[in-house]
Amino acid sequence: MINAKTLNEEEFFYGHKACAGCGGSLAVRIALKVLGEKAVAVLPAGCMSAVGFNYPQLCFSNNAIISTFAGTASMMTGVLAGLKARGINDAVVVGFAGDGGTADIGLQALSGAIDRNDDVLYICYDNEAYMNTGIQKSSLTPFGAGTTTTPAGKNVRGNLRQKKNLFEIVAAHGIPYAATASVGYIQDFINKVEKASKIRGTKFIHVIAPCPTGWGVKVDETVEVAKEIVDTGLLYLAEYENGKFKLTHNPEMFTDVGHYIRRQARFRHLTDGDIDLIVEGRNRKWEKILYEWK
Repeated sequence: MINAKTLNEEEFFYGHKACAGCGGSLAVRIALKVLGEKAVAVLPAGCMSAVGFNYPQLCFSNNAIISTFAGTASMMTGVLAGLKARGINDAVVVGFAGDGGTADIGLQALSGAIDRNDDVLYICYDNEAYMNTGIQKSSLTPFGAGTTTTPAGKNVRGNLRQKKNLFEIVAAHGIPYAATASVGYIQDFINKVEKASKIRGTKFIHVIAPCPTGWGVKVDETVEVAKEIVDTGLLYLAEYENGKFKLTHNPEMFTDVGHYIRRQARFRHLTDGDIDLIVEGRNRKWEKILYEWK
């Protein structure tokens, strides 16, 4: 098993132009250290392609290519076919796409890849908005969050929609392996990337990767906030495999949702009543999980 002591010391994603404290760059860096030099990365328009492909610098030391915004998974299919045509069978084709490029624009291509059961690994780094283009709402933006397209003020309450449950949508396809993760629980993420790399067929990992700029937290709080979202129960760490769901982390007691919410500028307009609604939604979800997944 790969851990902090045995993790590859070679860097495959470095020298990039990501903002200080970027959770997405941490997710990409760690995943590539697990997958190694034979990984072939596909990235659509988004934060990681914007900061990683800056002429004349390429911040990936392994093979990497930019795809169309909507076509991450379909280009992964093409890369896989090209590798097979050249007789290369020991490479891992991995996609890194944000929440907008996955849950919105790229969902059709991802669904198609799962339907074909292409032998690829798709990793969604979820910073809960279209951060690269100015912090616009995506379908993975949580309830109440203020963005440039869901502004918050005296008469507007930020995003009024609930966050889409992408993990369970993907699992509903009957995918060989899917998981949720957080850069706040990095060993859990490492375990899931390593496990996924050894499974044949389509694999999907949805990893929470805070954006200090869009979330309104300090740049040295990324990992702490990513851990807190799990500890509050607002994100559950889980796997779907062989048709079954299971938790990989089950907090004995949830920490204070109010503290998690109030430390972020995007939620500063929320009232105690709004936070109570968020807690109620969390409790309903966990009741369902503990009843159906036992």
